[in-house]
Amino acid sequence: MSLRLALPSAALLLVAACAPTLGPPPPPPPPREPPPSANGFRAGDFSWSAVPGPGRVDGRLTYRAGPVRYTCAGSSVVLTPETAWTRRRMTILYLSPDRAALPAADVRARTPSAPSGDYSAFVKRATCDATSRFAFSGLANGAWYVITVAKPIAPGKGPDIAVMRRVEIRGGKPVGVEL
Repeated sequence: MSLRLALPSAALLLVAACAPTLGPPPPPPPPREPPPSANGFRAGDFSWSAVPGPGRVDGRLTYRAGPVRYTCAGSSVVLTPETAWTRRRMTILYLSPDRAALPAADVRARTPSAPSGDYSAFVKRATCDATSRFAFSGLANGAWYVITVAKPIAPGKGPDIAVMRRVEIRGGKPVGVEL
């Protein structure tokens, strides 16, 4: 081999030896979770509500239908986190995403057409006291649905009424709500 060919070949080998090695390509980015959906239940959409916070809801039932007074004494009150999915569910069940007072039988009748999913792990529960008051504490900032069934104080004077109201906790400040 002639010196003329050997020198350029050696120079190429030196340049190749000095070139940085980049290693394998980086792994692909993790898949992004799709945005919240009103159509499908996803437990991850509720994760914000599982983190304890300084928020509080103090409520009472004051519902009346004409002269008929109602109570929730001894009844359960539920607090459901708002997600796109629960907002759609409330709209189907209560015909509103914000507030409603409807015959409980009508709400129950619409239940099969509402989207289903096991969100019970994210629902908070309280009981109305003898004066129709209830409270929730340790809540994360965000929007929630307060729901209870009101019964006429004088039995037989009217139907049971499902009462729902959306509340929003901001800055951990207590929220008062009348149903």
